[in-house]
Amino acid sequence: MASRTRAIAAVAGVPHEVLSYVPSKDHFGEHSVQELGADPAEVFKTLVVVSGVDFAMCCVPVAGHLSLKATAKALGWKRAEMARPAHAQRITGYVVGGISPLGTRNPLPTLIDASAADLPQIIISAGQRGLSLRMAPRDLVDLSGARLAPIATR
Repeated sequence: MASRTRAIAAVAGVPHEVLSYVPSKDHFGEHSVQELGADPAEVFKTLVVVSGVDFAMCCVPVAGHLSLKATAKALGWKRAEMARPAHAQRITGYVVGGISPLGTRNPLPTLIDASAADLPQIIISAGQRGLSLRMAPRDLVDLSGARLAPIATR
């Protein structure tokens, strides 16, 4: 079952590790950090933002918060806000807590916090709660078509 997520299919041929853990019903990022025994600066949560009819995905460390002002600036938008969970699920094809920047139903502009560039590996959702991918940040940028931008605050 786990090997069939669209996110895992998207990393075929790229060095990665699939990590699984017991999922939670809330606090998804913090829970995955605890379950995986990982550094919160290396585990990135994927958030969906919206401006009017435009959507985008943002990956930021679980240890930080998304700056909507910095996100809007990086995307060339006047302002950005968090997408409603139902909209995020519909546009990505993933459930909240399992949204991955890879293998989304609809391709979306994607930003990854610039802190990822300093890390040898990061952990992101693999497209389902309780399932993550560990991979090189450069590979994630290449596969997702993302841009690195300073979008997280501590």
